[in-house]
Amino acid sequence: QVQPVESGGGSVQAGGSLRLSCAPYSSDFMGWFREVSGKEREEIACIYDYGGHTWTSASVKGRFTMSQDKAKNTVYLQMDNLKPEDSATYYCAAVVCSSSDGIERYDGSLGRGTQVTVSS
Repeated sequence: QVQPVESGGGSVQAGGSLRLSCAPYSSDFMGWFREVSGKEREEIACIYDYGGHTWTSASVKGRFTMSQDKAKNTVYLQMDNLKPEDSATYYCAAVVCSSSDGIERYDGSLGRGTQVTVSS
């Protein structure tokens, strides 16, 4: 299985922006999720059709946008107006994605993640 590599994380102040990248991707249906030690995994966004349409979690909707560039074999997560509660390790993976329920199943290897830290 192809293992994706996430990049683009870093430390920013609240209100700032970051763009995460994930490449290569092994499926047209990729998803982003985040993890904080001691907390449950939180699904963030995923692509659910060949048109690249995305489902986005209510917790980040309006601030985070997932997209893909097939020519570059890369998916992105644009994160704007970041909040301290967005601090986490972010991962991408091939998934089964529903337009209504988001990530239903993980379908591929996970990468090592990229750390995002948002200070107040």
